[in-house]
Amino acid sequence: MTHGAREMDKGFLMLLGGLVLFGFVMLASASYPLALENFKGNGYYLVVHQIIFGLLPGLVGFVVATRIPYGIYRKYAGAMLVVSIVLLTLVFIPGLGLTYGGSQSWINLGAFSLQPSELVKLTFLFYLAAWLEKRSERELHDFSQGALPFLCVLGAVALLLILQPDTGTMGIIVAMALATYFVAGAPVKHLAFFGAIGAAGLAVLMKLTSYRADRFTTFLHPELDPQGVGYHINQALLAIGSGGLFGRGYGHSLQKFQYLPEVAGDSIFAVMSEELGFVFIVAFLALYTVFIFRGLKIADRAPDPFSRYLVVGIMVWIGVQAIVNIGGMVGLLPITGVVLPFVSYGGTALAVSLTAMGVVANVSRSQ
Repeated sequence: MTHGAREMDKGFLMLLGGLVLFGFVMLASASYPLALENFKGNGYYLVVHQIIFGLLPGLVGFVVATRIPYGIYRKYAGAMLVVSIVLLTLVFIPGLGLTYGGSQSWINLGAFSLQPSELVKLTFLFYLAAWLEKRSERELHDFSQGALPFLCVLGAVALLLILQPDTGTMGIIVAMALATYFVAGAPVKHLAFFGAIGAAGLAVLMKLTSYRADRFTTFLHPELDPQGVGYHINQALLAIGSGGLFGRGYGHSLQKFQYLPEVAGDSIFAVMSEELGFVFIVAFLALYTVFIFRGLKIADRAPDPFSRYLVVGIMVWIGVQAIVNIGGMVGLLPITGVVLPFVSYGGTALAVSLTAMGVVANVSRSQ
């Protein structure tokens, strides 16, 4: 049977479709008051915008990614690294870069804006998977041939994200890269070394930038400044706690009416919890967990190291991003501003995530 005749993993596709559909259902509810006020009474403006600039290009990207032999990404791995660096640099060009929420992480393309860091999650992973495939076990265990070049390239990407600043996305890319590096056979002592460098770097960043220190302090003591830096987490916890076991009912959130910041973005989980309640949220988390493990199962059966590293990286990226988003909303992690994959508003994030899922589906067809 030829590669093209084989079927993609139907279970994976069904889980993905369920997450995307659920995401739009929740976005329609969470974004309605915000859109009604800001877009001339059109309560579904953000949903339509998400369809046009997120779902449609994402579906195109998904289909293209399922049809392109994934080995092509290996061939252009070096170019992918250059693209990653260039994309992260574009945001600093005056007149092109856009600032939102304190981060200069977008570029202005006229009718819409683009968040390059979302694209870099995928382009950098293509480079990393190809680089790791070429390394023998001996090279990976050698610090100068394995850890040092890995650290230099990852450090360059991380530095550009810190300068934006976009610490949340940086953390996700670092986690994705380290997981892929570990699966490729890197020794645990190298990972421990990277962890020590990361902890030291984070401490320096908090020392140099007061807002990062404030976020960490608020994470530890959210009650200290409930009307200031602690406002977001306190409103999120209030929304989640108000949901109880079975929620207020779909569409009946009170916190989304200008109380909870970023209701359509990184706070959408809090709105979900308020409207649907604990029982339904547990079911949602179970769906997410099964989806991640289904993807990792595809990675386990991948026919070659390159495709295995790609799928592991993609699924870790989605899983860690979900953990960071939800952990921030429930007070287990600092709030970083990253969105909940397939659910939150964000056209670039949805388009790139769906394209990445096309890569995973393509690998599943080769098994």
